[in-house]
Amino acid sequence: MTRPGLIRAVLMAALLTVAASGTGSAEPVRLAAAGSLRAALSEVAAAFSAAAGGAPVAETYAPSGLLRQRIAGGEGFEVFASANMDHPRAIGTARGRPTVLLARNRLCAITRPGLALTPETLLDAMLDPARRLGTSTPGADPAGDYAFAAFARAEAIRPGARAALEGKALRLTGAADSARPPAGRDLYAWQFERDAADLFLTYCTNAVLARRADPRLGQVELPASLAVGADYGLVVLADRPEAARLALFVLSPEGQMILARHGFDAPGLPLEGSSR
Repeated sequence: MTRPGLIRAVLMAALLTVAASGTGSAEPVRLAAAGSLRAALSEVAAAFSAAAGGAPVAETYAPSGLLRQRIAGGEGFEVFASANMDHPRAIGTARGRPTVLLARNRLCAITRPGLALTPETLLDAMLDPARRLGTSTPGADPAGDYAFAAFARAEAIRPGARAALEGKALRLTGAADSARPPAGRDLYAWQFERDAADLFLTYCTNAVLARRADPRLGQVELPASLAVGADYGLVVLADRPEAARLALFVLSPEGQMILARHGFDAPGLPLEGSSR
């Protein structure tokens, strides 16, 4: 068994013990999760609450780095799902709680209507002084960290690219003071509606949602030379059985299938032919 698989198995066993240790409560489980998980985990939470023995879930979605700050500051979230492993691991280490891999994501570029790009032409467009390049905010939001990691990879392809990309990147989302779209509007589609960028590096799952909101937008996968994977982590921060049950549901095949339907790579799904 691989080390991530072993950690996952140990955590699952611990969660099962906690989940079976008490009776249910009508008090909602307080879930803090990365904004990129909103669509998927909202569906997971609804399925969990509807299941036998499920509890209501109070959901809070925000950039993972800002959620980490709120948890460290004392907010009583019981389950934390982050768009990286570092934030939940830091909180978990401080509290003696393990972190498990929840899902994986990838970076894509969203492009404005009429801007036709391919993976092969993407770096040229990103470096073009005439093209406005949007990212999230590094430090506050892992999506920004992943975008800047892609910039670092570009340096090996074209010397000077890293500094150029970091210098021109517009940090449009993820910070506490970032502009917010009107209620009910997609955050990334709105960046193009307000003409804030020509292309935007974010998670591929966010690109799918943006194109659902505005089909005129384009989506381009990063070439292998720039590709950056995003590992999402989960940590349970409370001893309440309902919190453990929610985490188990997220990690179960049913919860993982929902994540997969929303475009995430779900490591908890059984492999085909593994039922024997």
